[in-house]
Parts: sequence; C-alpha cells; structure tokens
Amino acid sequence: MTRTAARYLYLARHGEATEDETALSERGRRQAVLLGERLRKAPLTAIHHGPLPRAAQTARLVAEQLDGVPLRMSAPAGDYVPYVPRREELPERSADAMLGFLAQFPPEEREQGPGLAAEALARFTGPVEGDQPVHELVVTHNFLLAWLVREALEAPRARWMGINHANAALTVIRYTEERAPAVLFLNDTGHLPGELRWTGFPPELHV
Repeated sequence: MTRTAARYLYLARHGEATEDETALSERGRRQAVLLGERLRKAPLTAIHHGPLPRAAQTARLVAEQLDGVPLRMSAPAGDYVPYVPRREELPERSADAMLGFLAQFPPEEREQGPGLAAEALARFTGPVEGDQPVHELVVTHNFLLAWLVREALEAPRARWMGINHANAALTVIRYTEERAPAVLFLNDTGHLPGELRWTGFPPELHV
C-alpha cells in the first residue's frame, strides 16, 4: 500500500504591477520582499511561478529572501480563465455583467484555460506519496488562486468568480488523505504594512 503525506500549498498573487503589467511597481517589489521575509521559517522546497513577468519577478524576489529554494516556471501557474460558466450557473441579476467581463478575454485564453486549470489541480493539489510532508509555494494570479480555493472548498465551478486576492497576500491549503482540504490562511496580508495592503482590489474595497 502506497503511503501518503500531507501537502501544504502556499499560494500568493504576484506583487503590484506597473500600469502596462510588464514589471512590478516599486510597491510590488516591496510587497514581494516582505512576503519572502515572512516565509523564511516555512520549510519550502520549491517556488513555482507563472511565465508572465509580474509573477516571475515576484517569485525571484521571494526566493532571494530564502535559503536556496529553487524557482520553477510552470505554465499551469499562469494567468488564464479557468472556467467559463453557463448563464444558468450564475445569479440572474449579475449574469450579464459576469459573462461580459469574461468575454473581454481573448478566445484562445478562454479555450485553453480549462486544460491548464486541470493541469494545475493535478500538479499542485492533493496529498503526496511518501512519508514526509511537502511545502511548496505557487506565485500566480488572481484567477488561478480563486480556482484552487474554490476547488478546496468543493464549491460549484462558477464560484471561482468573486473570490479575490490582494497583491502578495498569502493563502495556505493543506491536503491529506484522511480529510477534506483545509484552507488554513486566506488572503492574509499580515506581513504587509497598511500602505501596501489591498492593492489589486478596487479602491472601495480597501479596508
């Protein structure tokens, strides 16, 4: 019988990006460094990140605060639409607005997203073979973070929409064979000073 151990999946949205999203802003770089400092005591064995610059730069700055944790670029950790819901899956009053929001993304992104989302679930979630727990960080984007949290909570697939994460906030999910996934932290910005929290949210949602 194969033995399994717990997986601790650390998730972080990239730091604040410049307006053209080609790099991190100064605030985004500070956010990434502080995230790395918070994770110094975590027994991380790898940092996975999406291919876009804002995620790659965040991951590199986090890694620079740690001791020899390798960086691994991963397409499934990228920025894409994980699932386009059917109208009947959405609240009647907001269905048009939500579907209109998704329609602005290129067709190829909407078509390729579900396959990448399935790869992300297969690669990053669930218990691991062996006797030792695994701790890994995925630096990614808001959509994939929402999809992974929704999956852990066994919520309907359309519910990934409306789960939001601040830049450089930390979420941790534990997976074991014996019980359902546990969301240990969600959108935790405790490592950031007040002026660096809640970026990535509309101003009216800053608290």
